[in-house]
Amino acid sequence: MTGASKGIGRAIAYAFLREGANVALSARTQGELDRAVREGAALGGKPIAIVADVTREDDIRRIVDETIAGFGSIDVLVNNAGGIGAFAPFEELTLDDWRRLFELNVFSVAALIKAVLPIMRAQRSGRIINISSESALQPDAAMAHYNASKAALNSLTKSLSKAVGEDGILVNTVSPAFIKTPLIEEMLAGIGRSRGVDVAAAEAAFLRESRPNIVLKRAGTPEEVASAVVFLASSRASFITGTNVRVDGGSVAAV
Repeated sequence: MTGASKGIGRAIAYAFLREGANVALSARTQGELDRAVREGAALGGKPIAIVADVTREDDIRRIVDETIAGFGSIDVLVNNAGGIGAFAPFEELTLDDWRRLFELNVFSVAALIKAVLPIMRAQRSGRIINISSESALQPDAAMAHYNASKAALNSLTKSLSKAVGEDGILVNTVSPAFIKTPLIEEMLAGIGRSRGVDVAAAEAAFLRESRPNIVLKRAGTPEEVASAVVFLASSRASFITGTNVRVDGGSVAAV
């Protein structure tokens, strides 16, 4: 799985390891990745680390090759690596901002899928799970490039599910909303400092002002996202494909 060294990605990797799975964790930063593998090794299964940048085609090939060398097959691909890019209104975003974000959030996913499909087709089975966002369905006014990239990812998931279903490959999306990752915790701490309040008060203010549709009135946890991913990878989800599972606390207003 990609983007596995921290936040949602690390929680997903740990959840698979607790189930006894063998997991190839990939990320760009050696130190954080090594720490995740060390901690994960105590949970069960077998973790291996692959330092790679998913926007580089040679690194994508290496992720696949090293995973096959370590485990002999690839049964599940979790595309979690991604980014939000510049937090800016539309008119301030450059075309390079758009290109860079689509390269990371869409093109890298397509490239990884293309790399693993021959393996999954040969074994007549596989699961591909793409990590998207509530912003694909309920976009903010800002970050139009991010919102559009996640909408493209959802569409890619649906198209691919129709193309490979007869090969025994199931393809789904998991869309988190406001999840308390290290990035979000840092953001909330900054809000707290600017307003002279603690993190709990900053979180309450952010929910009230920016995420009023979350009916549970709290942030989600990476572990709650991970549970949905592991379910979709399990035998219990054998008749689910082309679906977007929202882990959003009720944030998306549509059914």
